[in-house]
Amino acid sequence: MKLADLLQHLTNATLETPDAYGANADQAVQGVTSDSRQARPGNVFVALGGSRTDGHEYLSAAAEQGALALVIEADRKSGLQLPAGIPVISVRNTYKALAEISSALQGFPGQQLRLVGVTGTNGKTTVTHLIEQMLEDQGKKVGLIGTLGRKTTKQQSYDSTGHTTPMATELQEILHEMKAEGNEFVVMEVSSHALEQYRVHGCDFEVAVLTNITQDHLDYHKTMEQYWKAKALLFSRLDVSEGKKRAAVINLDSDYAQEFIAACPKDVQLYTYAIASPDANVRIENPNYSIAGSSFTVMTPAGKAEVKLKLGGQFSVYNSLAALASGLALGISLMDCVKSIERVPGIRGRFEVVSEKPYVIVDYAHTPDGLENVLNAARVVTPKEGRLIAVFGCGGDRDATKRPKMGRIAEQLSDLLVITSDNPRTEDPQQIITDVISGIQRFDSARMVVEADRKQAIHQAIDMARPEDIIVVAGKGHEDYQILRSHHSL
Repeated sequence: MKLADLLQHLTNATLETPDAYGANADQAVQGVTSDSRQARPGNVFVALGGSRTDGHEYLSAAAEQGALALVIEADRKSGLQLPAGIPVISVRNTYKALAEISSALQGFPGQQLRLVGVTGTNGKTTVTHLIEQMLEDQGKKVGLIGTLGRKTTKQQSYDSTGHTTPMATELQEILHEMKAEGNEFVVMEVSSHALEQYRVHGCDFEVAVLTNITQDHLDYHKTMEQYWKAKALLFSRLDVSEGKKRAAVINLDSDYAQEFIAACPKDVQLYTYAIASPDANVRIENPNYSIAGSSFTVMTPAGKAEVKLKLGGQFSVYNSLAALASGLALGISLMDCVKSIERVPGIRGRFEVVSEKPYVIVDYAHTPDGLENVLNAARVVTPKEGRLIAVFGCGGDRDATKRPKMGRIAEQLSDLLVITSDNPRTEDPQQIITDVISGIQRFDSARMVVEADRKQAIHQAIDMARPEDIIVVAGKGHEDYQILRSHHSL
């Protein structure tokens, strides 16, 4: 693609150096990057503003590396010294421009695939896997993108992406590869960061799904209002032009359900699901929970059915309802949806039972709501003579206000508590633990242990346990490493 052609795909673009542009308009664009160190001849460098570094400070470095053109934010140009002899293009939002360029260079795969996007604080991974199973059981080729990485029907093992939703450049490359492999559908987790940073711009979602909204990522979004509004962008951006059929699947039990419903364009088909709300389209009766799974009767616009899941906990029922409603929105029959979700044996690191006597459950819960859900679910299936033992910590360089809340929840809901580390990153693990303990009303050394070394903490919990106890190891889920001082440690 020539630079002149690429320019046509940028929204509100202005040429800041028309002479340099004219001399390079017919040059072929080989790629795009937001890292000046990766700039190469033929590449377009897009300057992104970040919390730690600002790409506008590296324009000269990118030019020296041979970049074909530079893209900057219009409101920053007055304070910049632009390199001479290189095309400079200004736009209102460089994150959006990065997505537009990435999409164009990959042939607009996000417009050609049938996309299902799942957002929310908790449950995204499980819901995407359940939807994937339903589609594959219908003979469809499906790509999956999320916290565990990326995989396709052709390649069932995961390739790590480093983000729940990859950056726009990588995401468009992945979508292009999935399209080339013959996948018809892609089911992806869509984070609040991705929505606010336009990572999924250029992706035409057929179905948008909300799991729930509880406190998370306030280190980035600052307030709950900013957080839920970022999530709601997945719904407000649903494209219903030219008669396109688009659907929104929303948890009616969520405190923010009405805000998400209001965010949807008027022609979007709405599916609501709930356990508590009687007005939901998809709801349940007669729930039953055990360590081996859950069962219930589901009522839907397509009829009712008995469901027996291999997934435990009330939150797994919510996740299955979200997936089931999505399946109905995609035109899959109720009974086929039920058969598919009943087949799923479990999701790695999501209420995963890894041993017995005592039962040890590993879960990714790393938010106050997530920890509360998993401990409540474990309590329901803990034998009367057994105890519930919780092992958990809080991440470093993340929202510190949730730490005392999680300490308080763990104190209230567990019989024995082991406080440890969970990706301290650049923070002092002991300070994080101190923050957690500050939320505990009464520190009782008879039932509470502090061990910063996560491996030792897990061993201590196992040593304390009796055969009838249940241990919940929360926070890391599928992760088999710790991030210490920004380095991974196995």
